Amino acid sequence: MTAPHRYPVEILHLLVSSEHAYFGRPRDGAVAVPTTDADRAEVVAGKGIVGDRFFGKAAHMDAAVTLFAAEALEAVAAELGAGALDPLLTRRNVVLRGAELAPLLGEEVVLESGGSAVRLRVGRPANPCAWMDRVLVPGAHAALRGRGGVRCMPVTGGTLHRGPAALVSPVPLDPSRAGQAVRRLPSRLP
Repeated sequence: MTAPHRYPVEILHLLVSSEHAYFGRPRDGAVAVPTTDADRAEVVAGKGIVGDRFFGKAAHMDAAVTLFAAEALEAVAAELGAGALDPLLTRRNVVLRGAELAPLLGEEVVLESGGSAVRLRVGRPANPCAWMDRVLVPGAHAALRGRGGVRCMPVTGGTLHRGPAALVSPVPLDPSRAGQAVRRLPSRLP
C-alpha cells in the first residue's frame, strides 16, 4: 500500500440547510429556506451532516455530504464574464480551496480540521442542475459540468471546522487543477 498524500486546504464554507431550496421549475424561483453557513458541522457516519436536508435519508446515504472546489466557481465566473459568484448558491455542503476533487471518485479520503478527522467515501460527481443558470448566472449550468463537486458518504463521524484543513488522499492530486472541468471521454466499443 502506498503512503497517503496530504494536501493543505481551506474549508471556506459549511452549508447546512434543513430543507431543499431548488425544486420544481427554476423559472418559478427558489424557495426561501433556513440555511446556515456554519463555523462547524457535525458529521455522523453513514448519515451525513446533522441538521442538513440529506441527513439520514436512505436515498442519499451514498451522497449525504457534497464537496466543492471554490476554484471551480471562480473559473466559471471568469469564463462567463460574471463578477464574484456566491458558492453557497451551489448548495454544496463543504466548499474547499486547494482541492482537486475529480480524481477522488471511488476513493476514501480524510478531511482533517480543527483537531477532528472525518473519513468520506467519494461516490459520484455532484452534477449541476438547471437551477445554476437562475441563481448564479446564465450559462453556469453548462459551465459547471465536470466541476460541480463530488458526493460522499461519511464513513466516520466527527466535526468539520471552517478554516485551515488537510485533505488526505490515497491518490495524487494537483491542486492547480481544482477549477478545471473534467470531461469524461466516451468509451470505445470493441
